[in-house]
Amino acid sequence: MSAAAEPIRTVAAVIRDQDGRVLLVRKRGSDTFIQPGGKREPGEATLQTLARELEEELGVAMRAASAWRLGEFEADAVNEPGRRVRTEAYVVEVDGQPEVRAEIEELAWVLPRAPFPVKVAPLSAGHVLPALREALGHGASA
Repeated sequence: MSAAAEPIRTVAAVIRDQDGRVLLVRKRGSDTFIQPGGKREPGEATLQTLARELEEELGVAMRAASAWRLGEFEADAVNEPGRRVRTEAYVVEVDGQPEVRAEIEELAWVLPRAPFPVKVAPLSAGHVLPALREALGHGASA
């Protein structure tokens, strides 16, 4: 196949609040919630991408020293039919209160386990959030 077979590569943030909930975002024109983050710009390092995307989309500053790699995951893309998305996910802490900015239309704080109160993308629901629960231990509030 052509380049269409290549997955869309992104970097995603897992941001937790004091109650163990995880922040998900819904882009304008979509009905599905995803992890905040985005695509790398040429020459950008992974955590630079994440910091830039979080500032642009949510108006928060990522604490670079807090970041730890959760893993790399792949699933069907929700906003580009027929494509796959592969993300490198990091658990991060941020300074500031996340708010809707750029192409983001809605925020949702959800517990990282089903059933979810909103429609969650397969990448988050089936891979990122289960990996978070595993990393934190099954008995955690996650």
